Amino acid sequence: MTDPVLTAPSLDSAFWISASVILGLLLLSAFFSGSETALTAASRGKLRRQADKGARGAARALAVTEDSERLIGSVLLGNNLVNILATSLATALFTRAFGEGGVALATLVMTFLVLIFAEVLPKTYAITRPEDAASAVAGPISLIVTIFAPIVTAVRWLVRTVLRLFGVEIDPDSQVLAVREEIAGAIQLGHSEGIVEKEDRDRILGALDLSDRTVEEIMLHRSGIQMINADHSPRDILDQCLESNHTRLPVYKDDPENIIGVVHAKDLFRAITGRITSSGDDPESLLSLDISEVAKEPYFVPETTSLDDQMRQFLHRRSHFALVVDEYGSLQGLITLEDILEEIVGEITDEFDDAIDHPIRKSEDGQFLIEGAMTIRDLNRATDWSLPDDEANTVAGLVIHEAQMIPTTGQVFSFHGFRFEVTAREANRITALKIRPL
Repeated sequence: MTDPVLTAPSLDSAFWISASVILGLLLLSAFFSGSETALTAASRGKLRRQADKGARGAARALAVTEDSERLIGSVLLGNNLVNILATSLATALFTRAFGEGGVALATLVMTFLVLIFAEVLPKTYAITRPEDAASAVAGPISLIVTIFAPIVTAVRWLVRTVLRLFGVEIDPDSQVLAVREEIAGAIQLGHSEGIVEKEDRDRILGALDLSDRTVEEIMLHRSGIQMINADHSPRDILDQCLESNHTRLPVYKDDPENIIGVVHAKDLFRAITGRITSSGDDPESLLSLDISEVAKEPYFVPETTSLDDQMRQFLHRRSHFALVVDEYGSLQGLITLEDILEEIVGEITDEFDDAIDHPIRKSEDGQFLIEGAMTIRDLNRATDWSLPDDEANTVAGLVIHEAQMIPTTGQVFSFHGFRFEVTAREANRITALKIRPL
């Protein structure tokens, strides 16, 4: 008696037609899997650059990825349809050819084929060349998204309704990660892998952080501002300007809070030259010089202004110097364009800056000697530490905040994984510390 497994009807034309259909469905599944990986992994920045050069595929890829939720829904719908249909046809085919044992055999065979040829292989190719693959599949995927749009819309509504029952709200305009956060994460990852140099990382991250930081964080505090008293004699004012390392100096009258102007060294020297020339080279004419006539109108900014906005204001006003005030109008400090640029490129010094030691030095026992006025951000950038700067801007401020007191010289504290020792104090200010990781 002939074995039913080997009978001719089991290998008739219907068998080969079904096998061909299954093979075609596997190819479609591979297309959907690879397209999903390519379109989600492709860099929108690279696609934009290619589109600007005239690449139509890149432009279509950018357009189709605008609504990522609809794109993923359409691709998953198509992928599941072809996978389920292929598995059903394989089960029927193997059952017909091998009887009841064909169900288990179909499961094993289809699992192998789908895993290797419809998932791993196309996704591996797509992840190695995401932009090229995304540009190639963008056209067909756009058509599929349009065809499946009604079904995907219904599925999206159903999903959001179910999530809403559990208190989860979906914002269709939100992105998983902001572009700025993506760039920052990529730069940090590149640095950790040794691809991006520390200096390059600091510059890029410094520029990205400008919008999140305020002038209050980097301004020169009012206690360190050099000011000109308008009531002083012209000779004393001239001597003060010559001795100062700064080009611009605020001018006050009666009270340091009463700023009436800002003197630029060039304006002062022009006024001096003009008076001497008009008086026939008589130096005594300088005694009648009124500094308030030379000073320019002061420019005040709120302490809550972001560094990004302040830099734009400096460029717009063609000014590099601003006085910082609080909500009550009281003077808090000053900020310059150079201060903002230093947050990007690091410390900027010239031949007129004081020749001071590096703000971070190491003691013989390996501890770091830090000035209390040094900002936490600068310390973190120089040492690759991660001390928090949410509650304080300076290292001294962090110690005072954590200690909940003004420490005395010699006191030691441990927090955030570091040991802090106060080594110098002036009045109520911590001026120097020793720090080492625990």
